Amino acid sequence: MPSRTIKVGGVEWRVLPSGFVTQYDADEFGVLFVRAGGQREVRMSRYRPRRVRSRLRSLADCSDETLLELFASSQPSDTSPEGGYTP
Repeated sequence: MPSRTIKVGGVEWRVLPSGFVTQYDADEFGVLFVRAGGQREVRMSRYRPRRVRSRLRSLADCSDETLLELFASSQPSDTSPEGGYTP
């Protein structure tokens, strides 16, 4: 799947599935937000598809508003399991 791009506060972010599998694999999946440009920053969020069960299809079908909501609930990658954090 080609990545999507959204703008948050004038900054472009690439949006793509993380590929990280959790115990909730059937219901939700991780979404990566990667800052475009020189300064690399990665944020993570979780998304639960509503209609389409395919991860790639459901992410491709998300509206920009939904992606902005996911970004608002995202966390820095170093504080998430996808980013390697272990308690």
